[in-house]
Amino acid sequence: MNTVKAIKNAIVCLILVPRFLVAAVMFWLLDFLCIRKRVLFRMRAHDEGDAIDPPLCISDSNRMCTLESLKAVWHGHKLDFLKAARLGRGAPNTEVVQLRDQKRSRVLDYAQDARPLILNFGSCT
Repeated sequence: MNTVKAIKNAIVCLILVPRFLVAAVMFWLLDFLCIRKRVLFRMRAHDEGDAIDPPLCISDSNRMCTLESLKAVWHGHKLDFLKAARLGRGAPNTEVVQLRDQKRSRVLDYAQDARPLILNFGSCT
């Protein structure tokens, strides 16, 4: 079982390395001060109508290619690759717990033939 999991992780890493390297190179290129100034000034000129945004600070201290940002990009790529829900495919049949009696069931158990199943998760705020 552990061998299968290790092989799966190795294959996922090999698939994700090119995407990650492209993102790392883009961060590295955006760290050049002259490129950052051009890109960010164009973005600011494009969004001149928004007076709500704080002023743009372009300096050497706000780097994009840091260890933390690269870790976040790697984690994001890995989560995106391993997610169960994909556009154009069937919905994953995840397990849900009823609040009343703590009974476990699957989401698609509530679907009926001619009616769409609507899930309302409410607001988190």
